[in-house]
Amino acid sequence: MNFKHLYYFWVAAHAGGIARAGAQLHITPQTLSGQIKLLEETLDKKLFKKSGRNLELTDAGKLALDYADEIFSLGAELEGAVRQEREAARTQLRVGVADSVPKTVAYRLLEPALNLSDSLKLICHEGKLHGLLSQLAVHKLDLIIADAPIPSDVNVKAFNHLLGRSTLSCFALKALAARGARSYPASLGDMPMLLPGTDSAVRRKLDHWLKSHAISPRIVGEFDDSALTLAFGREGRGVLFAPTVLAAQLKREHGLVVMGHIETIVEEFFAISIERRISHPAISSIMNAARSTLFNA
Repeated sequence: MNFKHLYYFWVAAHAGGIARAGAQLHITPQTLSGQIKLLEETLDKKLFKKSGRNLELTDAGKLALDYADEIFSLGAELEGAVRQEREAARTQLRVGVADSVPKTVAYRLLEPALNLSDSLKLICHEGKLHGLLSQLAVHKLDLIIADAPIPSDVNVKAFNHLLGRSTLSCFALKALAARGARSYPASLGDMPMLLPGTDSAVRRKLDHWLKSHAISPRIVGEFDDSALTLAFGREGRGVLFAPTVLAAQLKREHGLVVMGHIETIVEEFFAISIERRISHPAISSIMNAARSTLFNA
């Protein structure tokens, strides 16, 4: 069945005549009659009968109209549902945050999206990068914030968007930092350390850096959660390592000062999306703010 023919019949039946329906559809009465005749041939039934100058529905026409009413009502309902979903997509942002990304960095990166619109709903999921990429592939996420690009062993069609780079610095409460600042980095061997978990990429870089400076760390805590590391650090339990771009914020909000820098360790942060060219305004605001403000790229 040609649903265009059914639609023409449906309009004509509700309009009460070929001429009025033709005017509504912006086609000639002859064309409309021909389209309805094709539908009648498909159904092998007459749908209209003449009654004086007017057309009336036959019994088959009444039955066809009942079905057409339901079909086109469902079509309108489908259109409305899709439109609502499209509007919801514009007012929400589903973000996966790799658990290796410092929480303070994640907030600073996502903050511009919240400032963009009061109506935006931010939905965040934290997890391992591989798992987040699987969700991105099936469109359960709009964006991933990560400290590494897409791994080479992952077969997902997505794109890396570099947000920025930052060196690493050593932070501690002022009194603790004063003990070792003068002879940094050698002094780290005598100080309590709060290190990232052994599975993180930055931990492997730190281990290599410490070894290259002949420093045997006195580790008092290892944390997969950067927020937990920060909680211990601001209580003076040890020195910790964080991206240098956070120096001002860590001092202002947590009383942590820079004890020394590690220029040879550079962390990179990425936005990963299924779009090569970003169209979502909230994601654009994240990328623009990261490059122009947070990382000064």
